[in-house]
Amino acid sequence: MSKTEQNKIRYTVACVNEFAKSKSLTKTQAFFYLLEHKAISFLNEFYDVEHTLSFEDAISDLTHVSQQNGGKIQ
Repeated sequence: MSKTEQNKIRYTVACVNEFAKSKSLTKTQAFFYLLEHKAISFLNEFYDVEHTLSFEDAISDLTHVSQQNGGKIQ
């Protein structure tokens, strides 16, 4: 596994954990919610930009992407 792939995985895990905390979800609930509403795919696709942002901005982006794909969490 390349260093970039390892960094993407670590970043995705960190974002899921931060999303879970900010939305009062378990880490498992947050992961499946983000997966179902295409936010995990978004993080993977736009990793180059997203990892340069604050976690607050990343959580905002994940919330927005999820809502656009049927998610109800504000």
